[in-house]
Amino acid sequence: MNEELSRRAFLQVAALAAAAGCEDAVPPPGDATVDAMRDVPDPMDATAADTPDAAEEGWSPVPASTEPDPNPRFAHGVVSGDPLPDAVVLWTRVTPDAGAMAPVEVRWELAEDPGFTQNPRGGMARADPSRDFTVKVDATGLAPARTYYYRFSALGATSPVGRTRTAPLGATARLRLAVVSCASYAHGYFFAYRQVARLADLDAVVHLGDYIYEYGNGEYGGVRTYDPPTECRTLADYRRRYAHYRRDPDVRAVHRQHPMIAIWDDHEFADNAWQGGAENHDPATEGRWTDRRAAATQAWFEWMPTRDSPDGRSWRSLAFGDLAELVLLDTRSWGREEQPAFTDGGVATPDRQLLGADQERWLGETVRASRARWKLVGQQVMMTRVEQFVNVDQWDGYPAARARFFGLLREMGVSDVVVLTGDIHSSWGADLVERPRDPMAYDPATGRGSVGVELVTPAVSAPGFPDLGTSLLTTIRASNPQFKFVDLSRRGFILLDVTPERLQAAWHLLDGVSERTARTRLGGVLAVRSGRPTLFPESAPAEPRRDAPPLLP
Repeated sequence: MNEELSRRAFLQVAALAAAAGCEDAVPPPGDATVDAMRDVPDPMDATAADTPDAAEEGWSPVPASTEPDPNPRFAHGVVSGDPLPDAVVLWTRVTPDAGAMAPVEVRWELAEDPGFTQNPRGGMARADPSRDFTVKVDATGLAPARTYYYRFSALGATSPVGRTRTAPLGATARLRLAVVSCASYAHGYFFAYRQVARLADLDAVVHLGDYIYEYGNGEYGGVRTYDPPTECRTLADYRRRYAHYRRDPDVRAVHRQHPMIAIWDDHEFADNAWQGGAENHDPATEGRWTDRRAAATQAWFEWMPTRDSPDGRSWRSLAFGDLAELVLLDTRSWGREEQPAFTDGGVATPDRQLLGADQERWLGETVRASRARWKLVGQQVMMTRVEQFVNVDQWDGYPAARARFFGLLREMGVSDVVVLTGDIHSSWGADLVERPRDPMAYDPATGRGSVGVELVTPAVSAPGFPDLGTSLLTTIRASNPQFKFVDLSRRGFILLDVTPERLQAAWHLLDGVSERTARTRLGGVLAVRSGRPTLFPESAPAEPRRDAPPLLP
């Protein structure tokens, strides 16, 4: 079942549930408060008051991207990522002369000001054809919680200047993260990236996967066309697709202003991928899955700002002082068994794996050993079950793995675990509970019985669910008291504001992505208090940090 069909199945089941008599059900406690604050003007956009129509309707305009065109030698911009307290990964690609296959010597520079006069440093790297002329430098010896500026030069040309930031060390009072996923080039423009690029006070951008889509033109979306125009199957195909994405001005802008921490999902490989194949891969006509998977993995490590892994694993953890540890999982390709059929009784097999035994063991060890106040578990597919529908590509298809994770959280007691999720092209905020409709197991008013919370970020541009009015939302809320916020169709991103006392999530949502202009509005604001693992509404997003170093022009 492909991605679009799985969503259609969800809607059909939910619509049937509504038709059966759920339309007039009363929403669970807390929804009225969330509804009252939804769809207000987006306070992060200072231009809202400058456009009367937008202010009147509660929408904020998204300004045009100001990212300058890079020198043709650096057509794919500059990128940074995976910040540590003393290091950060710096990336670029050199465009050689046509047909040239000799390695290119590249100089990199880094300093504490965009003029490269304060504590400058640098070195030499090599853009090699075996890595598609990409360059990845792990700049070390840096100070924690510090903004740096960097650039590259080669073949007589200089790249744009990039802006990045190291992670804090020790006692940390505040953290600001943007959370994104699912950027389908064919479905429209990347306004969410453009908005994130305008936030000066971010510590990093967390990308939960589907950074690229593998489809060919006309296969899934038709607003913009791809390069290559056909589906990605080979190393050359995946490399061209990453190169195509990096020429987008909004992609370049978000990378130029902020470090990115990325994990892959299925479309970096093929739709509904698992360890041994994918729904969108036919070995009879497309060759061996192991070859395609190896090609996609190589291209991802070449083009993304992550430290290379000898065994190809992308799961890892990054600490932000004593405030938060970001634990990144691979629920897609490392240890996932094939998705079962809807009628497959084997879905409940006790040893059924989503992560794989080694990654699952590492997850438990990492979370138990973490000394950070907040444990942020970044992963791909939705963990919370929607009562009306079993989605076997999500944790629903691996209930034993979900039960083991919930068992880990119960064992830890009050552990301040927040699961960050992408993939489903919609927005959800939920308490993590095993039996949400059992009043003996869970009280939605107080959060009793919840072991953590899940925050699902919408897509950057991939389509959500069709708009069926209020009946579907009413049905979901009436039957699923664990959900505190749901938006099924709009794209956007989550802005996390983290302090020792509480973690806040604000959903910034777009009115559309298919035109060259868009507007945003605030979708909802939820928070969780340390020591009390349940979501509750807040009236407004946290104020930005006023002492953040300015953005690059």
